[in-house]
Amino acid sequence: MGVMNKFMNFLGLQEEEEIVERERIVEATEEPETNPYDLRSKNKANVVSIHSQKNARVVLSEPRTYEETQDIADHLRSRRAVVVNLQRVRGDQAVRIVDFLSGTVYALNGSISKLGPNIFLCTPDSVDIHGHISEMMGEE
Repeated sequence: MGVMNKFMNFLGLQEEEEIVERERIVEATEEPETNPYDLRSKNKANVVSIHSQKNARVVLSEPRTYEETQDIADHLRSRRAVVVNLQRVRGDQAVRIVDFLSGTVYALNGSISKLGPNIFLCTPDSVDIHGHISEMMGEE
């Protein structure tokens, strides 16, 4: 109802039933236009491209100190997989680095896998790892 109709109804110059009936007639004659192209543009926010990551990167890292671990975590936060080579780090530092990266990967719903002696693959949740590499420590 318009403001004028409400005012006239308040003063008693027009009956409410007549107004309601006019509105029903107007609503029945107006049909919303359904254009499939308009619907597609409205739902476009829900469409996700299959090729959302065109340049998938794998970062190779060989930290020499524990302080470089935060840079590796930043790559993981940027959704990049990181191969970490800990062969040039002391044993106690390597354990600290793996612990830190394990926590980072857990927080990001990613995964960490051991590729070899002191070599790890850390991936964010957007990367899946299939299979495993068995250790051959007895042969070396």
